[in-house]
Amino acid sequence: MIQHLCFLLVAVSVALGADATAKPPPKSSAPPKPPPPLVSIDPAQTDDDFPVQGEFVGKMRESDLAIQVVAWGKGLFDAVMCPGGLPGAGWTRQPPARQRVSGRRESVSGAVRFSANGWTASLKGDEIQLQDFKGSAIGKLARIRRASPTLGAAPPAEAVVLFDGKNTDAFKPGARMTADGLLMEGATTKKAFGDCTLHVEFMLSYMPDARGQGRSNSGVYLQSRYEVQVLDSFGLSGENNECGGIYTIAKPEVNMCLPPLTWQTYDIDFQAPTFDAAGNRTTEARITVKHNGVLIHDEVKIPHPTAAAPLTQEGEKGPLYLQNHGNPVRYRNLWLLRK
Repeated sequence: MIQHLCFLLVAVSVALGADATAKPPPKSSAPPKPPPPLVSIDPAQTDDDFPVQGEFVGKMRESDLAIQVVAWGKGLFDAVMCPGGLPGAGWTRQPPARQRVSGRRESVSGAVRFSANGWTASLKGDEIQLQDFKGSAIGKLARIRRASPTLGAAPPAEAVVLFDGKNTDAFKPGARMTADGLLMEGATTKKAFGDCTLHVEFMLSYMPDARGQGRSNSGVYLQSRYEVQVLDSFGLSGENNECGGIYTIAKPEVNMCLPPLTWQTYDIDFQAPTFDAAGNRTTEARITVKHNGVLIHDEVKIPHPTAAAPLTQEGEKGPLYLQNHGNPVRYRNLWLLRK
């Protein structure tokens, strides 16, 4: 009996020792990381949501109606209602806060379905079909693609051509140009300017997963002091920190931002502040802006340099600065006419 117990104790001890030295079972593999947020400056490198977004015009029952469809990533969209027509093209501004209706792209048909109080909508291809909840047709809208009337505006003979796709000679070292002749964000002119008329053409990147100030952010800084915001604000309300806003100072009269990867224009008249012999400011800077041909600021006074301006003290002249905020934005056909 004693010998048998000793044998069992030795066996248990060996077994415990074996367990103590045994390798732990392999851990299960970690779940795959989600793909990085999409950032594209090339229409050929987007996603299935990109061709869905855009502007649509038509009628709901007997009333003119436009809808801006905004892509928010992963098959999600907003339909932003514009009674009377698109911003700058018939929108009645009533109600001032436009109705926003969420929708989702169906995986099988590819159509995007929206549903609101009293109606539903189906977007497929270049058409939106509207129905009431009984299934009766109440309207139809067709896609349109707007273009600024000042795209390609030729500089007057006496204008200073800042960028025409050939080189970055007008800018300080560090300015970058793409292989296809576009100016990249983050460029400052060598020359300083005061009163002027400025023509700028820009294209916002497609960043459907981004929100707010992280959505294709840049800026046109007059004198490197006063920013006209550049941002993908398509379908938003149009605040002073959105596209066309004089950053944190004045919101645009109307949000004229077009969908990303569309060429857009700013045509800006700028009056620099003036100073007396002692250096005291006698008049404030003023700015008038047309965004895609529509007046959004008219002789707006700018009391001080805007937030994040490279130059924080006011002066009679300063260089033009195109902000690098970490998002790809493209510029072309930049010219300036001194006054």
